[in-house]
Amino acid sequence: MIHYSNYINGQFVESSHGDTITVINPSTGEAISTIPNSTAAEVDAAIDAAEAAQPAWGALPAIERAKHLHVLADKLREKVEPLARCITEEQGKTLGLARVEVNFTADYLDYMAEWGRRIEGEIIESDRPKENIFLFHKPIGVVAGILPWNFPFFLIARKMAPALICGNSIVLKPSEETPNNAFEFCKILAETDIPAGLVNLVSGLGAVSGRALTENPKVGLISFTGSVETGSRIMGAAAKHITKVNLELGGKAPAIVTANADLDMAATAIQASRVINSGQVCNCAERVYVQRSVAEAFTDKLVEKMKAARFGNPLEDETVDYGPMINQAGYEKIVTLLESSVAAGAKVLCGGKRGGDEGGFYFEPTVVGDCTQDMDLVQKEIFGPVVPIVIFDTLDEAVAMANDTEYGLTSSVFSNDINEAMNLVEELNFGETYINREHFEAMQGYHAGWRKSGIGGADGKHGLYEFMQTQVVYMQRH
Repeated sequence: MIHYSNYINGQFVESSHGDTITVINPSTGEAISTIPNSTAAEVDAAIDAAEAAQPAWGALPAIERAKHLHVLADKLREKVEPLARCITEEQGKTLGLARVEVNFTADYLDYMAEWGRRIEGEIIESDRPKENIFLFHKPIGVVAGILPWNFPFFLIARKMAPALICGNSIVLKPSEETPNNAFEFCKILAETDIPAGLVNLVSGLGAVSGRALTENPKVGLISFTGSVETGSRIMGAAAKHITKVNLELGGKAPAIVTANADLDMAATAIQASRVINSGQVCNCAERVYVQRSVAEAFTDKLVEKMKAARFGNPLEDETVDYGPMINQAGYEKIVTLLESSVAAGAKVLCGGKRGGDEGGFYFEPTVVGDCTQDMDLVQKEIFGPVVPIVIFDTLDEAVAMANDTEYGLTSSVFSNDINEAMNLVEELNFGETYINREHFEAMQGYHAGWRKSGIGGADGKHGLYEFMQTQVVYMQRH
């Protein structure tokens, strides 16, 4: 069984105390690695290294910083297969999706590198004669990037690439559920000429290493992807030093299927959105609202497509549609939500129970009908291959129920009436809305949620500028 060490100041550093965390393969329940359960002192050492490396990096022209990202992207493309297998082993996603994740990560590095010649300031009109007002975008300094377990490899790039191209340094903390891919990433990083200390990686539990990372006054920005509960704690820790936060948190995305929808297309897109990564994606369709006149026909199609989804160990069968839940707690959460809703009158139309071997955390593809707005399956994030269906009569009713949530990340509309679709989009209170397609964002867009789904966002121009701060200069000529 492999043991990993923290990556600090360009070196893999063995922990002095020997306390470790065991990483489990969720497809089998078997231990596959151990990682350091880092102390606050080890986290501080990583932050100090990042602080020391940042000024020289920030002084480089952005196009020179970009060259380093391009080199790293090319090296990732040379290691797609071993990286994909590492991701699948510790996270449980299909090998095909893991390969997409690695290639998308490389593409994302290239995309953000291309902003090297596109970072812009502003010239602002002055009220005074012979005065110029300039607005500059400048690096923040040290960034803390706290990663989730569902797309662990891509999120390295989503946080690191904009941080570096903007002139910052970064300290990354992977999820203790899926850290192996991040350590393997650092092995590849160490083969490049990226300056020592610019990118650091420390593993550990949130209560110690996460707290140390978020409470350190040398950190200028905390970028976190994960649960609302953890995001709230990070905001509390950041408040001590008024540290900027960038948070992508939970989602409870509604999908509205109107009487004017292509029902086959809608059922296909929603099924894809619920089984990708075992339904463990924050922007996937989490609840479906279907108009009464087409409810029976649509439900039949969705049940048929969900029943056809195959699950299993992705390392043993590359043809499966999805793998296991990340852990036993993720599996039990689904069971609890389902049992509560069934007790309140919901009806399981397919699936509804554990599947596969006892060693893995598998759950059958599940569709639940006769749901009402107040049920747990409709109100709480499921994060699994389960689809609750609620029937509506009027579009106003659908919008009201869709907006009735503490989250506000993504949403979707299925309708072949463009006026109807755009009227619904105008009334939906979510950061993203997809029309007649599955839920999956583009790197050049802006992935940002409303309400408890987060603060700030990622991707594209707007995500890039999250990693910079402004300086306004007033120049009076005489």
